Amino acid sequence: MLKQRIMTAAVLIPLTLALLFYASSALFYLVTALVMLAAAWEWSRLMELKKISQQAVYILSVAVLLGLTWYFTDRALVVFGIFFLSFLWWVKAYVLVVAYPRWSQLWSKGRFRRAIMGWFVLVPSWLALNFIRNFAEGPQLLLYLFILIWSADTAAYFAGRAWGKHLLAPRVSPKKSWEGLLAALVSTIIISMSAMLMAKNPAPLMVAGVVLALVTILFSVVGDLTESMMKRQAGVKDSSGLLPGHGGLLDRIDSITAAAPIFALGLLVIR
Repeated sequence: MLKQRIMTAAVLIPLTLALLFYASSALFYLVTALVMLAAAWEWSRLMELKKISQQAVYILSVAVLLGLTWYFTDRALVVFGIFFLSFLWWVKAYVLVVAYPRWSQLWSKGRFRRAIMGWFVLVPSWLALNFIRNFAEGPQLLLYLFILIWSADTAAYFAGRAWGKHLLAPRVSPKKSWEGLLAALVSTIIISMSAMLMAKNPAPLMVAGVVLALVTILFSVVGDLTESMMKRQAGVKDSSGLLPGHGGLLDRIDSITAAAPIFALGLLVIR
């Protein structure tokens, strides 16, 4: 399993870097859209849609929403509104995770409710990735976001294994601990402060940048736990087997789906 994870990562990381720094805007739109559509297929499985026709309809619905959001990408007020709605959704998702399984009947009984949840997970994150990428320093900002998330995940994993005793959300993810979360936040502070110092930002902007990084990572944890909640409700371990050693695409991008729109919203506020 570890060998498969390393081999898959060895392929995905260079491809991600090449896409970030060398792809045209159109190619970046297309590739990230294809990733989200593959994730939409996985989400349809978490919705327990068994028929290929049902899964295809859901994938098509996500494709239509991606097209609509792309149409409005040059309208700042609309983009801000989408990211703010995403923020409200992830706050609600946090409540659902904390209350699981007591409140699961509010969303698990009807497939349409889970469909809406998937729209809020996938569409704003796709918009955020492309919105940030179109900044003058967009590739660097996205790389910074990914490094924050990857470093936080790594710190949480090793700290949790070494010292984790107090479970963060045992009904949803029995392996995540408060000690791991603390390590993730410490990692975030170190990396964000280092980035702010290297960029020679003034003190107020440095404080705002560190706060945004911390908030982004907190929401990335919510994204991770939300997918874990969906998998637990559906009775599956992984969202799919698309990535050897890693599970499915959703298992790899669950943190990004929450972190990206929150990070983009924060950039709009700070700017």
